[in-house]
This record gives sequence, C-alpha cells and structure tokens, in this order.
Amino acid sequence: MRFTHKLFTLALALGASATAALGQVPTPAPAQAKPILLVGGTLHVGNGTVVNDAAVAFDKGRITYVGAQNGFAADKAAYEVVDVKGQHIYPGLILPNTTLGLTEVDAVRATVDSREVGVFNPNVRALIAYNTDSDIIPTLRTNGVLLAQVTPRGGMISGQSSVVQLDAWNWQDAAVRADEGMHLNWPAMVLKLNAAEEAQAVQKRQDARDQQLRDLESLLTEAAAYQQLPKGRKENLRLTALGGLFDGSKTLFIHVDYGKEMIEAVRFAKRLGVQKVAVVGARDAWMALDFLKQNNVAVVLSRIHALPRRADDDYDLPYKLPAILQQAGIPFCLDYQGDMEIPGSRNLAFIAGTAANFGLSKEQALTSVTLSPARLMGLDKDYGSLEQGKSATLVVSTGDLLDMRTNNVTRAYIDGRAFSLENKQLYLNRKFSGKYGL
Repeated sequence: MRFTHKLFTLALALGASATAALGQVPTPAPAQAKPILLVGGTLHVGNGTVVNDAAVAFDKGRITYVGAQNGFAADKAAYEVVDVKGQHIYPGLILPNTTLGLTEVDAVRATVDSREVGVFNPNVRALIAYNTDSDIIPTLRTNGVLLAQVTPRGGMISGQSSVVQLDAWNWQDAAVRADEGMHLNWPAMVLKLNAAEEAQAVQKRQDARDQQLRDLESLLTEAAAYQQLPKGRKENLRLTALGGLFDGSKTLFIHVDYGKEMIEAVRFAKRLGVQKVAVVGARDAWMALDFLKQNNVAVVLSRIHALPRRADDDYDLPYKLPAILQQAGIPFCLDYQGDMEIPGSRNLAFIAGTAANFGLSKEQALTSVTLSPARLMGLDKDYGSLEQGKSATLVVSTGDLLDMRTNNVTRAYIDGRAFSLENKQLYLNRKFSGKYGL
C-alpha cells in the first residue's frame, strides 16, 4: 500500500511539473554563433531616420552594417540571411522607472520586493532584488520592450536604479548599467485641505515638511563632504552611494509632479552640488518649460493615458505634453505608470503611439522610448538606436510597433541573441482558444 502511494505521489508530482513547465519563462538564449543579415525591411533607426528596403547585419552581438540593402557589399554566403520584406525593424524599446522583476502580484506581499523600511535608503540597490524568472518579463518582450530601468520605491530616498536587459539567467547577467541613478521622492507642498482645517493643523504639517527637507539637506551635505575624505576612510554605505551625484556619474531622479515643486526640487539639488538632475512624473512640466531648459533638466514623463489634473486644463493635455516638451527642446522620455503598472508596462509602445497622434511625429515618438531613455541613462553608445558598432538589440514587427492594431513582433534580438517570444499569456491564449474553438 505504501509503495502504491509513493508511485501515485511521484506521478502526480511529475504531471504537475510538466504542466507548470509549459508556462515557465523561456530559457535565455545562447550567445550569437553566426553572423546574421536582415534584408528587405523598413528600418527605423531610432534617431529619426527611416530607410526603406534596408539591411541590418550583426555579428558577435554588434551591428556591422546598417543601411540600404543595395549598399551591402559583403558576401551574403557568410551570413544567416533573414528575409523581412514588408516588415519593420526597430531598436529594442527601453522602459524607464519600473518595478518590473521586483513585483509579481501587487496583492501578494511575498512577491513584492520594491521598497525598504525607512526614509533615507540611498544604499539600497534594486538590481540585486531583480527576479529574472518573473512571468511578466516575457510579456513585455513580446511587445518590443527589451531593456528596463529597475527602480525602487518608498521613503524619501528610495535607493538606486539599474538598467537590465530582459533575457538573462540572473541579475548579474541581466545588468547593463548598475546603480546608474538615485531616486528621490520630493515631499509635497503643504496646502490647506479644506476650508474647515485650522491654521494650527496646516502649520503642523508645514513644520513636518520643513524638517524633512532639513534632514535631506543635512544628509546630502554630509555625503558631499564625505567624498573629500582621503582613501582608507571608514566605509559609510549610505554616503558612498550618494557620492556619484556630486561627480556626475549618477543622475538624481526626482519624483515630482507639480510645477512649483519641480522648481523647488531642482533648485535644492543644484544648490547642494548635484551635477545631473531629471524629474520623473512631471505632469506640470508645461508650466516650467523655460526653467527646465535653462537648468538642463531631463524629464521622464509618466501617465500619458490619464485625465487632466485640473478642471480648466485642456482635455488632451496629458496626450500632447510630449509634443510640448519636444517643441521646447527639453530632453524627455516616456515611462508607464498608473493602474496595473507592471502588467501594463507591455503597452509602452502604445503610449508612444498616443503621443504620435497628438503632436509628435512617429519617429519622434519612437525616439522617446528608445534613444532618449538611452541617453538619459548613459547607454546611448550601445543602445537606443541601430547604428554601426552598437549592440544588436532590436525587434522586427509585421506592422507599426507603436500601433496596437498592427504591432506584431516576429523576431527579437538582445546583443545579437535570438530569444524566444513565448510567454505565459500566449500559452494560455492557445490553451483556452482550443477549448472553446475560438
């Protein structure tokens, strides 16, 4: 009886593992083994240039030729030639400001590892918590998102973000640029909540905010002084982590929305010696265009698919804000925040598509999710556009990548590696389509 029970248990376990395997994250692709040549497609370089009947060649993960097909002079016999006639070739999209790989199911606390306890956590590294086995990651790759800036949340200083590529065995393999940014959540200005609120209560909240800013100034001042100490000093992880803000090796990403708060936050950071500043969210950026440009502040624009903030705002203000920034000459890129942030991040391309219908050209919209975030994160020498010598990180789509009606990625490469576009959602779609005859 005991032997029969063991056989039953073993069979049940094997059956469960076989079923689970169908929905698992695909195995990461091996390194590129042979030169590849894509021919015949329409090439969208990512910097505004479009080439019809193009060719893109790459070997050992690097682009060796990009341009018109009739200008490719090498022997095609040495290449694995892929005919993509009638299709479109794009740089892999880059998703800024995301908890991808840090959050699996928002409602299940055990799957959320995006924040630490405390107010000031500059030494926190989002990279080491990044889960390459997340079921959500392949769903983004299927829509063309191949890199992401994994970002912590919570507190006033949340910690350090890192850029990862989305086909890796572990966080070490995934890392493209580690600890490239520090994230600061700017405390909201104090406003009277309602007519009945007493002045004493308002002042109490104002005093609390003033103390927060004094504590922040004290920490940044101490960090700047710490960098001047001689080598061999006793290590302080928090102050060491902040050091890159003062030599320009890290960007300070300030999460802030209101116009006055943006101006206050940028002036605060500049006064304390921070070299590179970007604002994240920035829904009131249109109110501070001259200030942002004069101070060389880049914008990570959030929540394009949103209602206006105020009753007297233009109904389409969130949609046309990218075009306003483009016209003002302010560097910007788009992220995906809002309800269902993580599973919805696969729609990054369609956020850019909306901007393309409200003032941006299609190529400008593409740049906002490729080359622009690459520049902001210091990756543009390798990623963000398809140019000779850069990484062969790209996607091929049968239709317009930024249009949800025609987006259909058929091939994708990260550093020249052709990986599987399979994901759990596609598997479930096939499973239940078969059951119900859809």
